[in-house]
Amino acid sequence: MPQTITTGYKQLLAEANARIETIAVGDALSLVGREDVVLVDLRDPRELEREGRMPGAFHCPRGMLEFWIDPESPYAKPQFQQDKKFVFFCAGGWRSALAAATAARMGLKPVAHIEGGFGAWKKAGGPVEEYHIRHGEPAKG
Repeated sequence: MPQTITTGYKQLLAEANARIETIAVGDALSLVGREDVVLVDLRDPRELEREGRMPGAFHCPRGMLEFWIDPESPYAKPQFQQDKKFVFFCAGGWRSALAAATAARMGLKPVAHIEGGFGAWKKAGGPVEEYHIRHGEPAKG
């Protein structure tokens, strides 16, 4: 017998977007390099290698977010223990809306996400650098 889903992804996204700040990609372009902002890339490493990455963004695979945010977790990352604004993005803005809402629920603040994600970023002419999985860092050369 098939499952009966009572809360679909559209409802989850609508609820998340109602609770968090959404930043237009044009405004997000000015955030690169700011000391008071952490741009958090939630995409899978294969997406980074295929599409490139936003210069200076901190990569946090979506599956590790809650564990990296919580300072009591053995996986906590210092990037999430700073007094800064956290701006999440993914490929198209769905994962980042859900992630920002989860981060806010956990107590991380302030948080926001980029409308349209990395796809909108590239379309708007945002800077992109190559990324190689083997090295886990921007490509040189």
